[in-house]
Amino acid sequence: MAPLTTVFTLNAAALEHALANNTQVLSQHNAALIESVQRQLPHTSLDKNQQYEELAWFVAASKSLRGTSIRVVAEDLAVHRYEADILTKLFYELTGIRVNFEITEEDDLVKKLQVQMDMGLHIYDAYVNDADFLGTHYRRGVTVPISDYISNQWKQYTLPTLDLADFIGTKYTTSPSGVLYQLPSQQFASLYWYRHDWFTRAEFKEKFIAKYGYPLGVAKDWQSYEDIANFFTNDIKYIDSIKVWGHSDYGGADPSVGWRISDGWLSMAGASDIGLPNGQPVDDWGIRVEGCQPVGASVERGGALNSPAAIYSLKKYLSWLKLYANPNTIKNSFKHTAITLGQGDVAQQIFFYTAFVPELMSRSKLTSPDGEPLWRLAPSPVSSYWKAGMKNGYQDIGAWTFLKNTPEEKLISAWLFAQFTVSKSVTTEKFLVSGSFIRQTDIQSDFVTENAPRFGGLVEFYRSKISDLWTPTGTNVPEYAYLASAWWQHIIPALNNLVTPTEAMNNLAHEIDERLIQIAEKYPNMECPPKLNNIQKAELWLKTDSAPWPKLPEQYIK
Repeated sequence: MAPLTTVFTLNAAALEHALANNTQVLSQHNAALIESVQRQLPHTSLDKNQQYEELAWFVAASKSLRGTSIRVVAEDLAVHRYEADILTKLFYELTGIRVNFEITEEDDLVKKLQVQMDMGLHIYDAYVNDADFLGTHYRRGVTVPISDYISNQWKQYTLPTLDLADFIGTKYTTSPSGVLYQLPSQQFASLYWYRHDWFTRAEFKEKFIAKYGYPLGVAKDWQSYEDIANFFTNDIKYIDSIKVWGHSDYGGADPSVGWRISDGWLSMAGASDIGLPNGQPVDDWGIRVEGCQPVGASVERGGALNSPAAIYSLKKYLSWLKLYANPNTIKNSFKHTAITLGQGDVAQQIFFYTAFVPELMSRSKLTSPDGEPLWRLAPSPVSSYWKAGMKNGYQDIGAWTFLKNTPEEKLISAWLFAQFTVSKSVTTEKFLVSGSFIRQTDIQSDFVTENAPRFGGLVEFYRSKISDLWTPTGTNVPEYAYLASAWWQHIIPALNNLVTPTEAMNNLAHEIDERLIQIAEKYPNMECPPKLNNIQKAELWLKTDSAPWPKLPEQYIK
């Protein structure tokens, strides 16, 4: 990517003076300004004329809003740092709208969003909020229904080339009734990461097949993943005199360890029902819905959060972390992923957020002399409980989200900025700095095709139909923030051997049930509120032909 050079600036007051006194001067200034911004966005799926016209639209659309200031907030990811550091400046040059773009931790962002939703306090004009919250947004009635606003009050402020059909994530930010509540700004998946150079080394291949009876290659199921983890940790042990590990993960006392399990881990284990995007009637959080109402997470109420498959998934997470990973990683959070893998001593990682791809591309120990990655990405292996037609993994979609209590002028200005950050003029550049695709036109572009090898399989994943099996948290979750906070509080005791995996999942399932009851009481006017089933013997639910699935015989579990 070309480095950012000095951007042409035009004083907003001077511009307004020109508007009033000299239309020709204004036109010349605008042309120079737009061309300058174009130079900062050299990679795009548009041709130069199309890009110029798209950027010129922002100049015209913002005419009455110049001088406005807005506050927006997003999680601390490379893609949002690029938006905050670079795109805010370019947007100001075009529109005269100043954006105070705050970067914070996900947990802090969620707390502020909850305060603004619950108390009506105006804190931010827009949030980049995960699509995991869709079940919250469509139920609560305090979030702007974007598709409705586009057809009405935002009609003249909606980019003609926004092209919602081009987004790959809007199907996950659209409610069951067809209303778009969030506009995707970034997207990444949890995939399988492995050292391609080690997996293709002849001596390792010979040793592996001699011991395990099948070729060393991409893990297809959890048993083969465990075999590979054991092979590198305990059989190979050292490569070039450096101790190596067959697995990497994290387990620090941090909310991210809860997301590590709630972000599709149970779907990889096969705990949910068949059906996309999340399994119906039981999703990958183990929550059952009847109609649109959540009726329970515990097996005793028809859920699957403490089902045999869910318990098995936690057992494997814990045992692999303790048996095959560097002991120091148990203290880490997900933020340490690139640092840990970048040391060059890990053979594979079953749960890798692709948001860290750009960081790995810069790690010398993971790059060949000609700049190619020594690692690759592949679809995540699944357990023996998994069945064809189930969700296969997690996809994070950070999306622009607006609340109705935002002042109109600031709301419109924030909508303009959000569109700028996801416009076709911008999204190819965003991909290059973040590894985050949000548009089909970028995925299929010639430029991306030429550079695909640098991304170790990420491009091929998003070009395949299999990527549809990786989805965000679904709408069975009625109040994401409140329910998500329970997960890590029950995973940590299991990590510290204070409770067994079975006890941890039982405790978690029963607390989620209790919180579902509390949500219904707290929000009596909520659309599709929780209405829990009566408690029954678990055995009754485990005899049905759907989730919760019964325990498999030991010889069939892989």
